[in-house]
Amino acid sequence: MRACFYSVVRGLIVLGLASGPLAVIAQETGATPPESSSASDMQESTDAPSSAPVGTVLRPETARSSGAASEANANRPSRPGATRATAAAASDAASAAKADTPIPVPPETTSVTRHSIRLDGKKIDYTATAGNLLLRNNAGQAEASVFYVAYSVDTKNAGTRPITFLFNGGPGAGSVFLLMGSFGPKRARTSSPAITAPAPYVLSDNPDSLIDTTDLVFIDAPGAGFSRIVGRATGKRFWGVDEDLDAFEHFIERYLTVNQRWNSPKYLLGESYGTARAAMLAYRLSQSNIALNGVVLMSSVLNSGAHAPGTDLESESYLPTYAAIAWYHDKITPKPPSLPAFLDEVRAFASGPYAQALAAGNSLPEPERDAIAARIAHYTGLDISYIKQTRLQIWASRFRKQLLRSESRSVGRYDARFEGIDYDDASENPDYDASVTSVSSAFDAALHEHLAQDLHYEAKDTYRVFNDDALKQWNWKHRQWWGEQLTLPYAAGDLAEALRQNPRLRVLSLNGYFDLATPFFQTEYDLAHMGLDPSLRSNVQRTYYPTGHMIYLDDTALHSLKGDLVRFYNAGPAAETSQPASQ
Repeated sequence: MRACFYSVVRGLIVLGLASGPLAVIAQETGATPPESSSASDMQESTDAPSSAPVGTVLRPETARSSGAASEANANRPSRPGATRATAAAASDAASAAKADTPIPVPPETTSVTRHSIRLDGKKIDYTATAGNLLLRNNAGQAEASVFYVAYSVDTKNAGTRPITFLFNGGPGAGSVFLLMGSFGPKRARTSSPAITAPAPYVLSDNPDSLIDTTDLVFIDAPGAGFSRIVGRATGKRFWGVDEDLDAFEHFIERYLTVNQRWNSPKYLLGESYGTARAAMLAYRLSQSNIALNGVVLMSSVLNSGAHAPGTDLESESYLPTYAAIAWYHDKITPKPPSLPAFLDEVRAFASGPYAQALAAGNSLPEPERDAIAARIAHYTGLDISYIKQTRLQIWASRFRKQLLRSESRSVGRYDARFEGIDYDDASENPDYDASVTSVSSAFDAALHEHLAQDLHYEAKDTYRVFNDDALKQWNWKHRQWWGEQLTLPYAAGDLAEALRQNPRLRVLSLNGYFDLATPFFQTEYDLAHMGLDPSLRSNVQRTYYPTGHMIYLDDTALHSLKGDLVRFYNAGPAAETSQPASQ
């Protein structure tokens, strides 16, 4: 999983772990931007800079102490299997130096199998394809072999059926969390939010698969998953914001051509840093005459430069998430009966009295400081004296350790319902992220079982859930739609321009209340500041779930999510939903 990004951006994320939540999890190092409150697929990482969840991970949280840096290194949310991935990275010219010895170019191959599944009492026949497509430069030389798994329904009008491209984030995360945990015909079961036991794991038909609504194509980024950099290309060619967009644009164009899907309604679904990719890709594809029908953003990172040191937005954006987590762990007295109503109250405080108090800085009178600290303590379940010691600004990594310190437990970053057991109660930050370690092995094992037993695909290489080298070398510069090159990408800006140029484009933002990698209040802020014309504002919709970064981990949440997505796909342009984003 901020997929799959903000442990990834700061330590990044992913699933999409990611989201991103391991990669999705993208989320953690000095090479990434400071962890603001948004982005990996769990996919997508940890709370400090190294760099972003699951799945796809993820948004990086600024590391402000050596303790935070340690935590980031100890637990990158998007990095289950990171040791294996790092060892394998040498095989695809991970360094930026020129590759003197070309990496062998594999042929394009596919393993095609046919299956059926019953959804809502109806039998659906579908084809599964596991394979790779080569990305070539202008000279015709292959530079990357991109792995994908596609599921398509066998119909007479296959060429005009909706098709969705899904990916976790990282950066550097594979899309295993979305592939094996969300909307495919097969799904790995976990015990979330309890700790999932070791093997044998359960892989079974997914009653909430989206295969009845859209064809699905899950993509691994170059250097992650089974995708490899080949020929004389190096990591520098693909490991950057714009370089990554080039690769995904190229892959989508090739897939549409090879599979004769140019006339199909087209959708993107990204988790964690995958949301930043999807938002920017929406504009990029439109410039290549590929108009999208919809973009789905799960656990978003839409402005990587929003939380510069010395500003207060990060503290404000995290507060409603802290309150939701304190509510879940029964730290609010009396406990409000309705979480959504309670969070409306906290939002008003965060953007009102709290924001005004922080803006006053050192000039805030002591009585007012005491009053604000008391309100924060009430909403977060933390001690008022501790709030004052933090100067009214609580870092997410500290909150994870502090909330359940009296119970000798810490809470997860990608999903704060998870509880971890640290070495001791005295440290400032958690030793690891239980919301990642609890599920990553299950998804990795499920992927290999699915490939072997269902897809008949022979894996000849290690699957890189997360590639550390990609994150370390990531080039964060991005050329925005108006031509300026920013040091950190403003994905919401590109998405807004895509909406202006394609008024029939619709966007759905999916948010977990207990996600500390990509806090929902920050996403609300980013969506509300896109500068959209009033005629376009209902094109952007939001939904919320009582889960974390990888919303799909829970059976109940996934069922609700499936219903929301089906309505999104079936709705007409700018259709009203329960919560259009305010602008």
